[in-house]
Amino acid sequence: MPTRAKPAFLLTRPEDDSRRFAALLPDLPVVFSPIIRIVPLPHDREALLRAPALVFTSGHAIAAAGEGRGRRAYCVGPRTAELARLAGFDVVQGPGDAEGLLPILQAAPEPLVHPHGRHLAKVLPVQGVVVYDQQSLALSDQARALLQAETPVILPLFSPRSARLVAAQVRDARAPLWVASISKAAQRGFSVPCERMIVAPTPDAAGLAASIRHMLTGEQS
Repeated sequence: MPTRAKPAFLLTRPEDDSRRFAALLPDLPVVFSPIIRIVPLPHDREALLRAPALVFTSGHAIAAAGEGRGRRAYCVGPRTAELARLAGFDVVQGPGDAEGLLPILQAAPEPLVHPHGRHLAKVLPVQGVVVYDQQSLALSDQARALLQAETPVILPLFSPRSARLVAAQVRDARAPLWVASISKAAQRGFSVPCERMIVAPTPDAAGLAASIRHMLTGEQS
């Protein structure tokens, strides 16, 4: 029986995020084709600068909040926490998803402001400020060619919305799809039949990479 070609990655996050994720799994070919573009939006910057404490559910919002100056920042997971520390915030790190961050926010002693994107996976019970948009993009010609080949395509999904956007553009794929979702909510957003589907054991990049390694181990056994 002929050996099937080694799977390839199709990474659809903004390119800097995708390249960091690809570095966790360096042994496979990868195609970068962002499905969204981050576009800053006008907002009340002074209100964010005055906020005694902030909530960050994405690293894309941190620049909009100005210098940390030792202010408290409640961060959804490790990557966002790392960026907030670099910006000068005193960080409280959550478990990786907004649902897990909720009990931490409910126990916070200070008023909180949440700068975020136009599209939210979960609305938090704190004051919110929209500071950027996540505009949808079409997959590249290279990505579409990959999806029409016979090589299995690994699709990591990082949010329910990106899962829906990706699903809408891969419905005619001929390639076997191996879908790895960061959460069950992201998994539910992907409505296209696939050969394999797995959910990360933890809702972060490390957990998602671990789930992909598990899929690859099954392929090699």
